[in-house]
Amino acid sequence: MPEVAAIRRGHQGLRAMSEELQVLSPQGRLDADSSPELTRQAHELIGKGGRRLLLDLKDLYYISSAGLRAALSLAKEMSAAGGRLAISSPNPQVMEVFDISGFVTVIDVHASAESATARLMED
Repeated sequence: MPEVAAIRRGHQGLRAMSEELQVLSPQGRLDADSSPELTRQAHELIGKGGRRLLLDLKDLYYISSAGLRAALSLAKEMSAAGGRLAISSPNPQVMEVFDISGFVTVIDVHASAESATARLMED
């Protein structure tokens, strides 16, 4: 796992940043109320040159269609910027939403942050 340069608490949870990998950790619910803040934080990281973004969902217990749209939009933006997005550690209910919606065929979803990080760091 890459060395983390700094960790700050943001509205969406811990945000760990290094030159190689950025991590956003939404907490609680990712819905119409909270997804704009996640998107804002991700845009900030992308704007600073971040090209490997991990959404660590270990503390997320609910995701709505607005949260799914935010994740899909970020995946598309990362791809357009020449980067990658991966999702890690969804609980069984959140994973079921990803499965039912078909997002697992579009977004790289991993059971652990370690697995997602390894995939993101591949050249």
